[in-house]
Amino acid sequence: KKIIHADLPIEREEISIEKARKLFKGNPYKQEWLDEISKDSKKATIYKTGDNFVDLCAGPHVSSTGKIGPFKLLSVAGAYWRGSEKNPMLTRIYGTCFPTREKLENYLKLLEEAKQQDHRKLGKELDLFSINKEVGAGLPLWHPKLAVVRGEIENFWKEIHQKNGYQYVYSPHIGKKSLWEKSGHWKFYRELMYSPMDIEGTDYLIKPMNCPFHVHIFKSQMRSYKDLPIRYCELGTVYRYEPSGVLHGLTRVRGFTQDDAHIFCLPSQLEDELIKVLSLTKQIYDVFGFKDFHSYLSTRPEKSMGSDQIWEKATKALKGALQRTKLPYEIDPGAGVFYGPKIDLKVKDSLGREWQLLTNQVDFNFPEKFDLIYIGKDGKQHRPVMVHRAILGSLERFMGILIEHYAGAFPVWLAPVQATIIPITNRHVDYANKVAQKLKEENIRIEVDDRNTTASAKIRNAELQKIPYILVVGDKEIKSKSVNVRVRGEKVLGPMPLNKFTTLITQDIDKKRQV
Repeated sequence: KKIIHADLPIEREEISIEKARKLFKGNPYKQEWLDEISKDSKKATIYKTGDNFVDLCAGPHVSSTGKIGPFKLLSVAGAYWRGSEKNPMLTRIYGTCFPTREKLENYLKLLEEAKQQDHRKLGKELDLFSINKEVGAGLPLWHPKLAVVRGEIENFWKEIHQKNGYQYVYSPHIGKKSLWEKSGHWKFYRELMYSPMDIEGTDYLIKPMNCPFHVHIFKSQMRSYKDLPIRYCELGTVYRYEPSGVLHGLTRVRGFTQDDAHIFCLPSQLEDELIKVLSLTKQIYDVFGFKDFHSYLSTRPEKSMGSDQIWEKATKALKGALQRTKLPYEIDPGAGVFYGPKIDLKVKDSLGREWQLLTNQVDFNFPEKFDLIYIGKDGKQHRPVMVHRAILGSLERFMGILIEHYAGAFPVWLAPVQATIIPITNRHVDYANKVAQKLKEENIRIEVDDRNTTASAKIRNAELQKIPYILVVGDKEIKSKSVNVRVRGEKVLGPMPLNKFTTLITQDIDKKRQV
């Protein structure tokens, strides 16, 4: 607060790398950053605060300390230098600042809500997943309950893709190193790939992406223009190196399953195919309750392959699709992948936070690299265009987002346990089991809580486990062949004939209601 009150000037200055090295000669971490900066620039940016403090920073900063608004120091934590556990442990201080006290208070409230809805916390409380040191960091274990949720999502995903003209495929988890050299991954993506393994004198790599395999499925036979577009989809597990310091529950892992698809089409079909992907994306997001999203057009990065002409052509097609669908978008300069530009969609969750999910990429380079051809109307050979896309991103990350979005209270169609039956006393257990059997015959995921404890304790437990429906049964229910229905959130529907409840819950499931 004294520094803010002093209203010290903050000045930006560009200096030579050599001068910066002298300025920070006693700081090995700054020297390492200067090594990185010098790869792309001969200049370094420093900021001076008053007369006594100088820091190496890209900025931007406010013009003086007096312009700093209400702030809050949030936490102090240990952090490995550059996110790697092989490097020294440093101290990281987290803080935030806003122009008004009201905005700061709103943000702190959001942080508290996010803490309560953290998927790592809920994952433990609801027995959804775990990460075991003996298995390895960034390699989550899906417990039975979350496996049920995943299975429902996979079934829905496959069904909606089949309806939209996709063909499901499978591909291996490893491929020859030469495959990844040809695709460009080994040159442009190597830092995220794991070390080669020798198999009978040939180097193989665990796959970081599925695309080269789908390319070879396309290439396995001669294609005609009449065959196109061909749309392959796969829930394919890939592996990418992430430093241990950035791993985070399910949302940042080393092994994950992409909801991947690759479309091979005529150049004249490209824009329509991109629009169809955006339309399918909206359908899928709507089912999960994501209504608010924003699009970004990511352009050519520094590390990339292919001519400027090809990149311009691909970017133009993406712009055309966005304009025709009337989706507002921002340009994200240099954020494309090495083989092509892309559209990214970021959704807002129930806490108003943005998450990137969809990536929709146009690729003229892979068809060239892998010599993909089809026979055109003219009887001659032509190159198809390739579209890479993932709508959910990865099942692991999407699941982490969903857990937080729903605060662990999954809609009925996804809930691991859709209803629990609570017998008031032991003499009501037989009836509870008969009700459970009838509901199981209707494919309802049901449990009977027959523990020797009070009904109120059982109800409280079901609420903590966020089970959508609680069915209480006692003498009255046995006599009337009914169940006493409670909905998650303490809403009581009261006594209901079993067949009526069966209809209610079945409709919730079939219509994928956000209960």
